[in-house]
Amino acid sequence: QVQLAESGGGLVQAGGSLRLSCAASGRAFSTWSMGWFRQAPGKEREFVAGTRWSDSSTYYADSVKGRFTISRDNAKNTVYLQMNSLKPEDTGVYYCAGNAGVLYMSPARNAYWGQGTQVTVAS
Repeated sequence: QVQLAESGGGLVQAGGSLRLSCAASGRAFSTWSMGWFRQAPGKEREFVAGTRWSDSSTYYADSVKGRFTISRDNAKNTVYLQMNSLKPEDTGVYYCAGNAGVLYMSPARNAYWGQGTQVTVAS
């Protein structure tokens, strides 16, 4: 069984920064592809950023490219999301998700989820 736990959310002014962390329990984390998703009130959950285990490649939604950076520390079983130049439209609950092997940008295809952490960006 794999468990994921996010932390680092909070309230920030537009233009500010936050760093989210997702700590994973379980073995073989280095062979897991990990992603960050978010869900705003009244909207569907959407892909934000992901990293593929096989070659450490990274992927971003167009709305966050150049502002957000996903990274991972396999020794700590942790994946991070550095969020800079935050905008009010970045507000939402941020979730990390993971799968052994394949990176899925579709929320429905991700097997494991954290409980989420709230990010609120004030204008």
